[in-house]
Amino acid sequence: MLNIVTELNETILGLPAHRLHEELPGPTLVQLKGEREPELFLSVLLHGNESTGWEVVRNILNKYQGQMLPRSLTIFIGNVEAARFKQRKLEHQADFNRVWGDGDSTEHKIVQSVLNIMRQRDIFISIDIHNNNGLNPHYACINKLDRRYLKLAREFSRMVIYFIRPQNVQSLAFAEMCPAVTLECGQPGDEYGIQLATQYLDKMLQLDALDPEADIEQTTDLYHTAGIIKIPEAYNFSFNGDDADIEFIKGIEKLNFEEIMADTLLGRIKPNIVQPLIVLDEEGHDIFDQYFHVQDNNLYAKAALVPAMLTTDKSIVRQDCLCYLMERYDIKQGEKILSDDTPLWS
Repeated sequence: MLNIVTELNETILGLPAHRLHEELPGPTLVQLKGEREPELFLSVLLHGNESTGWEVVRNILNKYQGQMLPRSLTIFIGNVEAARFKQRKLEHQADFNRVWGDGDSTEHKIVQSVLNIMRQRDIFISIDIHNNNGLNPHYACINKLDRRYLKLAREFSRMVIYFIRPQNVQSLAFAEMCPAVTLECGQPGDEYGIQLATQYLDKMLQLDALDPEADIEQTTDLYHTAGIIKIPEAYNFSFNGDDADIEFIKGIEKLNFEEIMADTLLGRIKPNIVQPLIVLDEEGHDIFDQYFHVQDNNLYAKAALVPAMLTTDKSIVRQDCLCYLMERYDIKQGEKILSDDTPLWS
């Protein structure tokens, strides 16, 4: 059930994310009136362990306490239950950032209620705030190459990711209604990431219109998500040298957004494991052989590659993925189009 309120009192704003369950019964839509319309939509805590978004909400609402916001603001506070345990999601739950499409789960029904409400309104922009679990720079993600979307992302970071997989994420759903962006704000508790996102949201609330600069393409480092890497359920793995089917090199998480050259050693695998990773492109094709090869029980890069969102958190690897593969992208290439029968990344 979606909880709908028109204010967040001082008691709620005084709570860290993991204590929100004390005051909020579950996923909550907060509708706040401001000086400007149309409204800005903000989603936070779609993953319960990613607390930066909630810290940004606290910062902004405390700043404007006792006065009207510069622009009307609707906030969706997502997985309050998982936040209690500082988990991405709980075992019985669907991922709150994989349910913004068709489905029958409780989480699907909740976000459909949010979408049904927001489709009846004019929306200025949509912002979805996340954290990474690995060591990553601060960057923004978009799902359309419309220059307004690029402007929205570029206001947060020079590094911008364009992706159309995975589907059923919040930003893709809102990108059909308004310019939408996802902010990746470093690891939970990253004070600099909290500051950046707070300043960004404040600026967006005060912005009159999205007017892209003439040279915005030249001032943006644009990447495209070319693939996703998962580990087969049959294999166990380690990142610290412990014995496992797949033993990744120590410090592998430091390779995020670094160009890894061909023949770089990435791990050691036990004998008789021919393909230790599942590597899927946007069309759902297995492209392991394009990027990796195994020799003498070692896993090597076969071609230059750029990983992103590499994490050493085993639960996140199992619930989501090991990482994504990035490629430099020229906006002149235009938007990617997938057929309706293309399998989803889960």
